[in-house]
Amino acid sequence: MPKFAYEVLHPDTQSSCVVFASPHSGRDYPWSFLRKTVLDEHTIRSSEDAFVDRLFECAPQFGATFLKAGAPRAYIDLNRSADELDPALIEGVRKSGHNPRIASGLGVIPRVVANGRAIYRGKISQFEAEERINMYWRPYHEMLQKMLDQIRQRHGQAVLIDCHSMPHEAMDGVARGGMRRPDIVLGDRFGAAAVGDVVDRIEAAFVSAGFIVTRNAPFAGAYITQAYGRPSRGQHAVQVEIDRSIYMNEQLIRPNGSFEDVRAALRRVVADVAGIGQERVPLAAE
Repeated sequence: MPKFAYEVLHPDTQSSCVVFASPHSGRDYPWSFLRKTVLDEHTIRSSEDAFVDRLFECAPQFGATFLKAGAPRAYIDLNRSADELDPALIEGVRKSGHNPRIASGLGVIPRVVANGRAIYRGKISQFEAEERINMYWRPYHEMLQKMLDQIRQRHGQAVLIDCHSMPHEAMDGVARGGMRRPDIVLGDRFGAAAVGDVVDRIEAAFVSAGFIVTRNAPFAGAYITQAYGRPSRGQHAVQVEIDRSIYMNEQLIRPNGSFEDVRAALRRVVADVAGIGQERVPLAAE
């Protein structure tokens, strides 16, 4: 089994009301899992948000906390509800209504990776599914909510930046429509997960760093944005999707020649976003 459910990188001083999190960049693939899958060790990583944790791990330097998953997405998907169980994969689970994510094999225990490639030869037991949820999903989400609660109490609000990456081909439709191909998609559930001022500030930070940004299409935010975005309670959640091709070779799953430049640009973004809610202290007159 993966060695840990999550890792938290704390700042020396929690001066920011922002939490950065990466639920899909876990890459601890245990041998017991690899032995069960029909996929090779490279293909099983195709739905992983590879290296996203490295892109945002500077957050503590700017007073913000960073939470990253340990278990890989192919093993358990932390951006799904714990009850999104796939009857086509898990023994003893009954179908209840139509859930497009489950139907496509992308429940909390995924049945497929990118391009619909099956992970397993057959089904897994309900006990195994529940064990993964209890050992990885619940601890991650309990820690995330605990962090947001503490920050909201200290600062009066909390902002979650849910960090992801998207395949380059995900934006083909936008490019065909004549728009410039976005590097970044911000998802706020069409305003339901965060107030406009917060999203405007995040978008401005990316634009200032040279990224092309769009909102909510084709990714408006999934379970995490929906579950944690509670603007009326002073808790905001925004999903960030980054075009993988700008920083990595998608086929080889390796950083490309632009990786350090992208990471440097994102460092400026993180520094700016971490300042949300912080009052600027005017300089004293000389």
